[in-house]
Amino acid sequence: MFLFVTTMLLINIIPGPDMLYVIARSVGQGRTAGIVSALGIGAGCFFHIFAVAFGLAEFLRAVPVAYEAVRYAGAAYLVWLGAKMLLSRPRAEGPVAQAGQVAPTVAIQPASLRHIFLQGMINNILNPKVAMFFLAFLPQFIDPHGSAFRQTVSLGLLFDASGTTVNLIVALAAGAAGTFIPAKFRYVTGGVFVAPGLRLGFQKA
Repeated sequence: MFLFVTTMLLINIIPGPDMLYVIARSVGQGRTAGIVSALGIGAGCFFHIFAVAFGLAEFLRAVPVAYEAVRYAGAAYLVWLGAKMLLSRPRAEGPVAQAGQVAPTVAIQPASLRHIFLQGMINNILNPKVAMFFLAFLPQFIDPHGSAFRQTVSLGLLFDASGTTVNLIVALAAGAAGTFIPAKFRYVTGGVFVAPGLRLGFQKA
């Protein structure tokens, strides 16, 4: 559990697309809009958590050796994702840069709080990378002899609560913190994905 909490906190505090969206809303439309966007993103994660929980539980129940398959597939995905971040060259894309890139300006259309919440939630739900991440990340901390569904939901909700808390803090501080994300953050981000991926791949079952 200590390793899960440590990795979870490291992943959640590193700037990514969700955090940059929160920053954009908070800077462009005020802290309340940033807070609402963070809550919308957190709500969207519920979809992925339960989708992975139901699917993973059924998968492990139907195929006894599925745990090992998921474990190695997850390890490969995390290492690939981290290596891609480490080897990528930073470049700004649009008004809000991607994770590890510089966002010199934030230009985002004002919207109602209801729209902001729904946009944050829908953007998260429609992002297949979020589901793939949960499917790759959570299984390495699941005891194959316990309830896969209960463990997946518990760990997923803990991860979501941590991420939402971080985004709420970012929303409150975005106005004073500015909108610049150091390009070298990609090295930290990549390392956070590669390390647990290697651990997952080489650990004994």
